[in-house]
Amino acid sequence: MEDVDLADAKARLSTLVEQAAAGVPVRITRRGMPVAQITALEKPRRRIDASALQAVTDAMPAQQGSARDFIRHMRDQERY
Repeated sequence: MEDVDLADAKARLSTLVEQAAAGVPVRITRRGMPVAQITALEKPRRRIDASALQAVTDAMPAQQGSARDFIRHMRDQERY
């Protein structure tokens, strides 16, 4: 694991993120003390398919009334 000073990490963030994504974690230090660590995610996130998201939202029924009234109704409902 590589230790990198915070100021240097700011200047090389893209490179350090790529390094961590490749499996080599990076520890960020401030005044010689570790304060953060960059590591790869266990499972990368999938990209959102814009057309699939649009299809889901198109299939949703239109909201009746204003958003203000909907929020007030939700707020004023009996709480469990």
